[in-house]
Amino acid sequence: MPIKTQRDLPALGILENENIFVMDENRALHQDIRPLKVCILNLMPVKQDTELQLLRALSNTPLQIDVSFLNVSTHISQNTSANHLNKFYTAFDEIKEDRFDGMIITGAPVEQMAFEEVDYWEELCKIMEWTKKNVTSTLHICWGAQAGMYYHYGIEKILLDKKLFGVYPFHVLNRKVPLVRGFDDVFLAPNSRHTTILTEDIKKCPELKILAESEEIGVYLAIAEEGRQIFVMGHPEYDRMTLDNEYKRDIGKGLDIEIPKNYYPGDDPEERPLLQWRAHSNNLYSNWLNYYVYQVTPYDL
Repeated sequence: MPIKTQRDLPALGILENENIFVMDENRALHQDIRPLKVCILNLMPVKQDTELQLLRALSNTPLQIDVSFLNVSTHISQNTSANHLNKFYTAFDEIKEDRFDGMIITGAPVEQMAFEEVDYWEELCKIMEWTKKNVTSTLHICWGAQAGMYYHYGIEKILLDKKLFGVYPFHVLNRKVPLVRGFDDVFLAPNSRHTTILTEDIKKCPELKILAESEEIGVYLAIAEEGRQIFVMGHPEYDRMTLDNEYKRDIGKGLDIEIPKNYYPGDDPEERPLLQWRAHSNNLYSNWLNYYVYQVTPYDL
């Protein structure tokens, strides 16, 4: 799929080297097609890494995607330069009158805080409320999924005894739902979090349908309102080395962190990690775009 975004976004050069079709604004204007408008609310600390991961994940259908990056204005980023944010990101006040085919709300490193203690929580609530009428389908990732379930359905997260960290197997529960079409019975996905939402609490909510879960760590994928709200508890967009970088960063800080599970061959951190989840990640994002964004969105927003 052609990914359309600003021409000088740093991630584009990497994507082009991977033979992923990237289109700038000038070329897109010469195509007689309405691209899908997708807004990414990027709450991750190193925003360039997440930009690359998500653009790569969105690049596997014939659809043309016009991507906009959104940043909260009530938080000052410590890990991404103001120059990058000013150049490639927009504020909610600048888009709140617009409509989007799809939206992605990423994870964030604030999960050990109560939602109301997060400095941008009020702004995030306004954005999540706005998505109900202005976005065809919203995909929530990791902490973004926990925040979405709390805001929309009042489901509390719980703090885990230790960090849930590694690559875990999940079972598909309902093959009739298009979001998991083409998935294997059991698939792998990365997780990196200190909190979770209990399976029994999700099951108590009649609006939510669980699509994939693990006996070991619980729900991975859930859907509501026929796909208008989708929740992914892990990080399917992660690169091969993301968990490795997180592990070695925490070791360098002197933190008590276990080796990520099912990640390094022989549990040896000196070995190159196996990339075991990319196919299902691509399938998930392609299914989301096809069945919940493209096929149900109106031509004229």
